[in-house]
Amino acid sequence: MESFLHLRVNKSYGDFSLDCEAEFDGGVTAVFGPSGSGKTTLLDCIAGMASPDSGEIRLQGSPLYSSGERVDLAPEKRRFGYVFQHGALFPHMTVLENVMYGYVLTPEGERRFEPDEVVNLLGISHLMDRGVKNLSGGERQRVALARALASSPRMLLLDEPLASLDAAHRASILTYLRHVSEQLETPMVYVSHSLSEVMALATNTLALSQGKRVAFGPTGEVMAHPDVAQIADYSTLENILEAEIVSTDASTGTSMLRLGETVLVGPPTSAVPGKQVTMSIRAGDIILSLGVPPKTSARNAAPSVIREIREVGGRVLIYLDIGEQFIAEVTPASAHELGLAVGSDVHVVIKSNSILVFGSEADPGAVG
Repeated sequence: MESFLHLRVNKSYGDFSLDCEAEFDGGVTAVFGPSGSGKTTLLDCIAGMASPDSGEIRLQGSPLYSSGERVDLAPEKRRFGYVFQHGALFPHMTVLENVMYGYVLTPEGERRFEPDEVVNLLGISHLMDRGVKNLSGGERQRVALARALASSPRMLLLDEPLASLDAAHRASILTYLRHVSEQLETPMVYVSHSLSEVMALATNTLALSQGKRVAFGPTGEVMAHPDVAQIADYSTLENILEAEIVSTDASTGTSMLRLGETVLVGPPTSAVPGKQVTMSIRAGDIILSLGVPPKTSARNAAPSVIREIREVGGRVLIYLDIGEQFIAEVTPASAHELGLAVGSDVHVVIKSNSILVFGSEADPGAVG
């Protein structure tokens, strides 16, 4: 079966050299690695903003760049949408004018969806008349995403789009990106140095270090690769998930959150029952118990099954299922003493204040 995007790229800048090969499918592929690993260089080569020294880049078999065939299509002929770290909006235009910019330039026969569809999906209809200088960081990124999508791109390229945002805005934009992937079925290449973002969004991952391919394949397998453990910061790993507000209780300062088949007690939220929110739980804040735990200060103790166990960088990552997959981190000693194994029944213990809840997806003003 032919890959969606085939890459064989060689590119040198001074002392730096990028040399990698990969086959991307039509879903969400992350390019992961530390600063200086060649992520943005690779993305620029895909976009046509930089030309490789040699190699080839093919989209569904057609060459975008080929040193052998002497092909190097201009960026506008590749018809990709590019979202930068800081949005790069046109400052003299309103939000509406920014969104319409790409749409107007796209031939009618190549328009796959209308601007209203994109605007409503990203929850920015209330921003249309506003100048871009008056937008928050999260709003700017949503507008940049809408502008890119309004041109009906064959692929969306995102270069560290969440790097300059706080946790609430990061969680919000990740939710929107998942909706774009699922509802608009737009393939993405997502560049990031964040393990949590990659785990939350990407099906497959290409890991780079010093311009070389370290690993490539399904995200879970790549993140457990021993060589990736040398470049990934597992101490910051968090589960970023979508949940539904079941109820809120002002008297106790708590909310009830439905995650898959489980209802968790979380912190207070302004979102109303029935609304979707994004929640975050650090992998290191999750405690595992072999049986029903005795009464503790932790408000949540949910039954679960261990689906996978992976040892990386002196840490043990436990893949769990409570209707949604998420990851807990334990020490090798704890994993050994508890006899944890794939298929084991455990209880997941989570303190309510270890759960972060961000604004409702249906109420974009809540997250700015």
